[in-house]
Amino acid sequence: MVWSYGTSAVAVEGRLRIFVHILVLLMGLMTAANAQTADPAKPIKMVVLGDSLSAGFGLPAGAAFPVRLQKALEAKGIKVDMINAGVSGDTSSGGRERLDWSVPDGTSVVILELGANDALRGTDPAVTRAALSDIITKLKARNIAVLLCGMLAPPNYGTEYAAKFNAIYPDLAKAFGVPLYPFFLDGVAADAKLNQADGMHPTAEGVDIVVKNILPTVEALLGSLSAQRG
Repeated sequence: MVWSYGTSAVAVEGRLRIFVHILVLLMGLMTAANAQTADPAKPIKMVVLGDSLSAGFGLPAGAAFPVRLQKALEAKGIKVDMINAGVSGDTSSGGRERLDWSVPDGTSVVILELGANDALRGTDPAVTRAALSDIITKLKARNIAVLLCGMLAPPNYGTEYAAKFNAIYPDLAKAFGVPLYPFFLDGVAADAKLNQADGMHPTAEGVDIVVKNILPTVEALLGSLSAQRG
């Protein structure tokens, strides 16, 4: 069967005009679809893998570190799909055991905040180092960017223990090539006004200071990630 536009010039011109209109419409729809698929404003999926310090122990849900960080990033125009994977009392070994289900597929960034409970319990620094190393290794294998948050050992276990423990974080950051925020509680630790009655967990005001201090490091990581994937 042979398709024909017709034999008259008027018929041919009319059909051509309809064809052009349809073609323009299809091109417009394809352009819109492509623009939607490549939407640069798609939220970044981020997980905070930590303990009570990031989980928001003793605070309303809205005052927890991940929530406050998300609000701070959004105020900068950075859209984030945030998951609070903080578990009170968790150790670095515990974080390793729950890593697979705590960090879902599609995650782009993990803020790793673990080790405080290891130090409080006097855990062998070699154990903490191995657990954190395993976590970073697994995340990098999944092409997930990591921001490692350092922790400092309390003085009651002596200077030798503190030296071994405190060295874990800068050593791992250097070995794996991941950014380091040297001390998660910088500007908040040991300040009674910024901590709850237990002297260890930040108040809501303390959390906001943690967020303010760490925000430039998080922004720098997200910026480099965006440049790599752009």
